[in-house]
Amino acid sequence: MSRQPEVLWAQRSDKVYLTISLPDAKNVSTQSEPQGLFTFSATGKQGEPFSFSLELYGPILPEGSKVNIGLRNILCTIQKENKGWWKRLLRSEEKPAPYIKVDWNKWCDEDEEETAYDSASDDDAGNNDDDESSDEDGLLYLPDLEKARRKGQF
Repeated sequence: MSRQPEVLWAQRSDKVYLTISLPDAKNVSTQSEPQGLFTFSATGKQGEPFSFSLELYGPILPEGSKVNIGLRNILCTIQKENKGWWKRLLRSEEKPAPYIKVDWNKWCDEDEEETAYDSASDDDAGNNDDDESSDEDGLLYLPDLEKARRKGQF
């Protein structure tokens, strides 16, 4: 029986980010289908199988999706078929499984999206895959806290 790794998600109007926490994963396999079915499977560090399937809220473009495998996690960037904000990650209105959580480090509200793209977009400014972005690094800039720190309040 396979287990489910922790999955963190965030979105922009044109894509969904899934960060799958699985250190030293081997045999990573993902599949995306246009109607919004996303499946993942991999083998953990000690040979244990991990897998899950998600019925995403809307249709996607499998050919526009990317997977980056790191030492600690797997970042899946899934291209939405139609630009727009989803109400939730999954098609079902039921509460998602406990292993699915919001990625607050990558989260961006609709009205903040242009600012997020300006500060660092993963590959929207050009197709240079060598660029490291603060979006993928999980860094979060909070201007109010930055001002308070400069004033010595922290």
